[in-house]
Amino acid sequence: MGKTGGFMQFHRTDPGYRPVEERMHDYREVEKNLNDQEINRQAARCMDCGTPFCQGMGCPVFNVIPEINDLVYRGRWREALQILISTNNFPEFTGRICPALCEGSCVLGLTDKPVAIRQIEKEVIERGFAEGWVVPKIPTVRTGKKAAVIGSGPAGLACAEELNLAGHLVTVYEKDVYPGGILRYGIPDFKLDKKIVERRIDLMEKAGIIFETNVAIGDEISGSFLKKRYDAVILTGGAREPRKLAVPGNDLNGIYPALDFLIQQNKLVSGEQNSGLIPSAEGKHVIVIGGGDTGSDCVGTSVRQKALSVTQLEIMPKPPSERASYTPWPYWPHVLRTSSSHMEGCIRRWSVSTINFKGNENKNIENICISANEWKQNGKTLHPVIIPGTEETLPAQMVLIAMGFTGPARNPLFEQLNITFDEKNNIATDSTFMTVTPGIFSAGDMNTGASLVVRSIYQGRKAAYFVNNYLQNCSRLPLT
Repeated sequence: MGKTGGFMQFHRTDPGYRPVEERMHDYREVEKNLNDQEINRQAARCMDCGTPFCQGMGCPVFNVIPEINDLVYRGRWREALQILISTNNFPEFTGRICPALCEGSCVLGLTDKPVAIRQIEKEVIERGFAEGWVVPKIPTVRTGKKAAVIGSGPAGLACAEELNLAGHLVTVYEKDVYPGGILRYGIPDFKLDKKIVERRIDLMEKAGIIFETNVAIGDEISGSFLKKRYDAVILTGGAREPRKLAVPGNDLNGIYPALDFLIQQNKLVSGEQNSGLIPSAEGKHVIVIGGGDTGSDCVGTSVRQKALSVTQLEIMPKPPSERASYTPWPYWPHVLRTSSSHMEGCIRRWSVSTINFKGNENKNIENICISANEWKQNGKTLHPVIIPGTEETLPAQMVLIAMGFTGPARNPLFEQLNITFDEKNNIATDSTFMTVTPGIFSAGDMNTGASLVVRSIYQGRKAAYFVNNYLQNCSRLPLT
C-alpha cells in the first residue's frame, strides 16, 4: 500500500492549529488542513503490512484503510471516496472529531509515528464535497414500510440513512430546534463547524428522510402513537444523564453539568434562543472536574468566554508521555494527550480528589477544597485514597462537572413502550438491537452507554441491518 518504502522516506506531518492568539477569540474550527502534496506524502507512508490492524482492530466502522491510503497516494480520490463511504456514513464528522483509534493500531506505530489516517479521511470526504461527488443516497425502490428514529445524533443519523437507502420511509424525531444531536449541540464549533452538520442533514432530506424537530417524544407524541403509525421504532437519544459529584456543597449556585454549559454556548454561536440559565465564564476562576474530551471542550469554551483562569482536575494519575507498557501495540495507547484547548491556557492537575465546595451567604460557589490521592487495591479493584496533609483550597466562581454520563435521561416514552434497562442503566436489547417490545429497537449510547461518535455510527448502521431484516425478512444492507 502507498509508496514502496514511503514510510522510510517521509515523516509524519500533522496540519497543526491556527495561532492561539487568533483562535481564542472566535469559535471557528481550529485545525488547519494539509495541502495536496503533503497528503500524498502521508498516504505514501502506509505500509504493505500484511495484516492491517488499523482496519480490523482499530477502526470501529471497519474502514478499509490501506486501500484508501493507496488510492489517495495514486491520486484516485473518487475511488478512495467510494470505499470510504461504503463503511462510514459520515467521514466528515469522524475526520474531525474521532480520536483515531486506527492510528493507535497502525503497524508503523511500532517503530515510528503512525500514518495520519484521520487527516487523510477528512481530506478524502472534503475533496468529494468540493468535486460534487457526494450526492443524496436516493433509494431505487420504496418498500412502503415506515420507521421512526428517535434522536438525531450520530447513531440516529446513520440508522436513518441506511434504512432510507433500503427503501423504507424514515422519519427522524428530534427534541431540539435543529437535528444533529450531540454533533450539533454537544461538540463546540471550534472542533466541528455546524455548517458541516447542516450540509449532511440537507443531503439526507434530499434523499427523502423527514426530520421532525422541536418535538417532545413521550409527551407531545406518545409511545402508542409511534407503535400505531410506524412499523419499527428505533431509540437513539443518547446517554445524557450526567454523573453527579456527591460531596458537600454540590448544590451551590455556579456548579453546572459540563454538557449543559456546552449546549448553551453552541446555541449562542448559532444564534439560537437558549435558556440563559448558565452565566458566562468571563472574569471567573473556572474549575473543570474531569479530564476527558468533554472536559477539554469546557476548557476551550471557558477560554473563549474570557475566564480569568481555567483549571482542569483529573482524579486519575497523570498518563505517561510514551505508550504505557500495559497498553502495548496494537491496543489503544494510554498516553498523555494535549488538546488544542489545553494549549490555549489551562492548568492541568492529576491525582486530585474533590473534598467539598464552599460558598458565600448567597449560596454562590467561591472555593473548592481538593486533596491529592493515591490509588490502592481494594479487593479486585483500585480506589482513590486521599493523602493526609495535602488538602488545599482553590478559588472557583464556576465549576463544570465533566465526569461522564450514567445513561439515558428518563423519559415517559420508556414506560409507554415497556422499555427495560440493563445493569448499567442502558436500554436492554437482544443481539438484534430489539428491546423487550417487538418492533422497538435501540442503538448508540442509549444502548451501550456513552462512547465515541464513530462507535455510535457503527451502532446505527448495525441496528439498521437488523431493523431491515425485521421489516422485510431479508437483508439489503451490509452488516458493517
